[in-house]
Amino acid sequence: MAIDDDIAAIEAEIGKTQYNKATQGHIGKLKAKLARLREEKEKRAAAGGGGGQGGYDVKKSGMASVALVGFPSVGKSTLLNKLTGTESEVAAYAFTTLTCIPGMLHHKHADIQILDLPGLIRGAAGGKGRGREVIAVVRTTDLVLLVADALHPEQIFVIVDELYDANIRLNRQPADIKLYKSRQRGGINVSFTVPQSKGLDEDVVKDMVKEYGIVNADVVVRQDATVDELIDVLAGNRTYIQAMVALNKVDLQDLDYTKATIKMFQDRGWPVAPIAAKKGLGIDQLKDVIYDELRFMRVFMKPQGGEADMDVPLVIKSGSDVGLVCDALHRDFRLKFRYAIVTGPSAKFANQIVGIDHVLRDGDVLTLVLRR
Repeated sequence: MAIDDDIAAIEAEIGKTQYNKATQGHIGKLKAKLARLREEKEKRAAAGGGGGQGGYDVKKSGMASVALVGFPSVGKSTLLNKLTGTESEVAAYAFTTLTCIPGMLHHKHADIQILDLPGLIRGAAGGKGRGREVIAVVRTTDLVLLVADALHPEQIFVIVDELYDANIRLNRQPADIKLYKSRQRGGINVSFTVPQSKGLDEDVVKDMVKEYGIVNADVVVRQDATVDELIDVLAGNRTYIQAMVALNKVDLQDLDYTKATIKMFQDRGWPVAPIAAKKGLGIDQLKDVIYDELRFMRVFMKPQGGEADMDVPLVIKSGSDVGLVCDALHRDFRLKFRYAIVTGPSAKFANQIVGIDHVLRDGDVLTLVLRR
């Protein structure tokens, strides 16, 4: 196919071009063109039934969902069983899990859906080994739990690269770059609010924006950004997900080596939980880390004229407002909502009356007042 030839040619040119200040604009333009061609290839594959982005039919449930992602035979199914009690098939050979198997983890009053997915391998982003189906599910989850084999921890970086190629960004935030397209003539205007040290300048930005077929726009760069971060903004189809590592089979590895492996992941900013899933070691600590990484908060419900239940909180995602509490409790509560009464960290004073858009904080005591 011509598009494959074009992609290969650009990849080869990027590979042989030495990066320096004189070539950074050229490389930036090439990377933008490469990203656009890869997106076009994916669209053609989807339109022609070549795998597309279809995934397994998974009904989401619980307060959040966690995807177990890793190479085949790293212990994902065993881990699912230990976390949830779900009987996912386990065997000592690769590709035992051929579909998505869900289970429910109940921890600290939170219901967390855990998804055991088939193993990913090199080339998964291109569809190899059911890669597209697996990645489509990963894209919909709240946390990626990368399951690493302590004997082969380097495999995780293959997985991270495959997810990156599938436009999934782990433990990152979108770059603070704003693109304002215009129908009026005026060309591309670029402004920087902070100094740039990673390869972006006015000419580089203009060339990359034009590569996406945009000829009139204002671009405001509000952080010291890279070429790749600008491409992510221009593409507009990236998924940003929290991620952590479960380092499995630590009982089979030397203690000093395990400590060095944990430090390797931590130095890259990855939360790590060492476990031995088969023996059930470290599972309770892993549950705590999963809970923390999902960034839950507790709200204590108080009925009108009654006492607050301080023993059993309602667990919701951090940053939720009163409306999301209504949705969590009953599908009709939002329609019947009149006002709420809040005491706690988010309130200016005790028993503050608030509306449905009031953002709650951990430890709030909340009363909902509904129309009858």
